[in-house]
Amino acid sequence: MPFHIHFGQDDLLRCRFAVSPLWETQEAVRTLKRPDRHAYHPRWLRRIREAARDLDLSALWLLMPRRGHSPDFLGPPPIGPAARFEEEIAGVRAADPVAARDDMARALACTPGAVDSPRGRAMLADPAGAVLELADALEAAWHALIEPEWPRLRALLEADVAFHSRRLAEVGLGGLLPELDRRLAWDTGTFTVEWHDEHVRHLTGEGLILIPSVFSWPDVVSGFDAPWQPTLAYPVRGVAGLWAEPSDRTPEALVRLLGRGRATVLAALDAPATTSELAHRLGLAPSTVSAHLAALRGAGLLVSRRYGHRVIYECTPLGTALATGGGVAQDRDQSFM
Repeated sequence: MPFHIHFGQDDLLRCRFAVSPLWETQEAVRTLKRPDRHAYHPRWLRRIREAARDLDLSALWLLMPRRGHSPDFLGPPPIGPAARFEEEIAGVRAADPVAARDDMARALACTPGAVDSPRGRAMLADPAGAVLELADALEAAWHALIEPEWPRLRALLEADVAFHSRRLAEVGLGGLLPELDRRLAWDTGTFTVEWHDEHVRHLTGEGLILIPSVFSWPDVVSGFDAPWQPTLAYPVRGVAGLWAEPSDRTPEALVRLLGRGRATVLAALDAPATTSELAHRLGLAPSTVSAHLAALRGAGLLVSRRYGHRVIYECTPLGTALATGGGVAQDRDQSFM
């Protein structure tokens, strides 16, 4: 059953992209309980296995039903295009306890027995305490699960925003939305998402926030009832190669053509990154990476663009063809269908 969002004229002027570390943290917590998502992040799961054992995520998991409502206050719409986690978690801690109690009650009702469980009853009896407990759990999850990987994740998410911002300029909102995912459709002012429940929302000038997400992959997550701004999280481009290590991505034929250093840098740009992120990922000096990037850009194998104060590098189609031999790039495109 579909989720229909009806746009007014002003809403078309207030649609924006955002990147949210809090959203990725919440979805990473959810992914740990979703075996169907594990296949997309096996190396991440191996890397965080020890850290995850020290986390108590039971309260968060109780509010994350497989289907149904999850509390909006735990992952509110991002406050800006590139908010810091500290800013976002402060918003969670400041949630109104009365509204949070209603939010939690709706989520608990989606899991049989959750409302009457000892943990569920405690949350509803002391919503202010529950808000702080849940915020602490999210902050611990951020430090253990996401923060060590955030430079890599952020580069991929920001590259997605830059790509789709260009597409928005080329094809408009009506053309862009179906490109984000096959489950999205646009028809004369009505945006439709394939959903498991029938839902309709008429916007009144607040617009729509679009969030690329690594850990929501491959799901499309849409929602947020008033007074929250409607938000859509969609699968980010490039997740197929996100967790691959440089040695896995550097074909020997490419090494013979470009040399080991430049070939390794080009292959690592399967996930867009800055100079410092590449240096950290590859274990090379930033000056060495910068020299390789300049040579590769001069040869037309990559492009650079500014995102705020950061410069992000990304392969051109020619660079991708050289790095993958063509076949991997084709598979990667198909994985986003």
